[in-house]
Amino acid sequence: MPAYDKGLQEIGDGVFAYLQPDGGWGWSNAGLAAGDGASMLVDTLFDLALTQDMLDAMAAVTDTKPIGTLVNTHANGDHCYGNQLITGAEVITSAASAAEMEALPPAGLAAMMAMDFGEKTNRYLQESFGPFTFTGIEPPRIDRTFSGETSVNVGGRTIDLVEVGPAHTAGDVLVHLPNDGIIFTGDILFINGTPIVWDGPIANWIAACDRIIGLECSVIVPGHGPLTDADGVRAVRDYLSFVVDEASQRHAAGMPAADAAKDIDLGQYKDWLDWERIAINVDTVYGELDAAHESPGVIDLFSQMAELVYPD
Repeated sequence: MPAYDKGLQEIGDGVFAYLQPDGGWGWSNAGLAAGDGASMLVDTLFDLALTQDMLDAMAAVTDTKPIGTLVNTHANGDHCYGNQLITGAEVITSAASAAEMEALPPAGLAAMMAMDFGEKTNRYLQESFGPFTFTGIEPPRIDRTFSGETSVNVGGRTIDLVEVGPAHTAGDVLVHLPNDGIIFTGDILFINGTPIVWDGPIANWIAACDRIIGLECSVIVPGHGPLTDADGVRAVRDYLSFVVDEASQRHAAGMPAADAAKDIDLGQYKDWLDWERIAINVDTVYGELDAAHESPGVIDLFSQMAELVYPD
């Protein structure tokens, strides 16, 4: 695999990945597929400055093959907050993702960052999201939605869009270039970083990993982290299965979700970036196991992660 360096890498004939190490909170990947006189962009980035830097890096391609299509793989801001800089393109995502974007406007995140949630939580939020600028961002514009599967033609290149959510979020989409053996997975894959299960069910996410493996792509571009292969997909799938097993055992024993997250020995997964996301992932499992489980709010979950990272 190519080195995990920031910037644009050609991964196929006219197909590019844009990578942002280290792949932690907000440092997402994107992609570009160029055809005859037109290009498709896969995702924008977390703020306008980062997205503009990416577009500048792509200009050598897009000056002659302008972006006519933008696909957002899901609703998290690090994959769509730069949409306003893509003018003159049709913006496509799943119907579920479009609805979720409306519920999570950029102004909400900007307001959250200005609030006081206590020393540890504020520290964690600033370390996670402080590098990004959320002011001046318009809610993502979406022109076309779909459910299930659809295909688009970009300058003679066939690109399949496959909805596999709800999993990471409500409407996760895979972007598959079948004639190139390349797939952009959005946040179905975090490589060398910890997946975060905002929605679930986790069984859907595991099935999505199996689907990616079955496509036998030669290049797999995750939502976060370096380029990968089937082994990387299996590692994500195995982590998810591990969380389900460990959380289910503690749920059966009557242990509260927050205590379970602290109790689980992550083993090999403790070396993954953002390992403390186990707090959110365990809470999601508990919600799947018991409809009566009352999940805390997002800020409380961030506070739980902060307690894991800063235990003293």
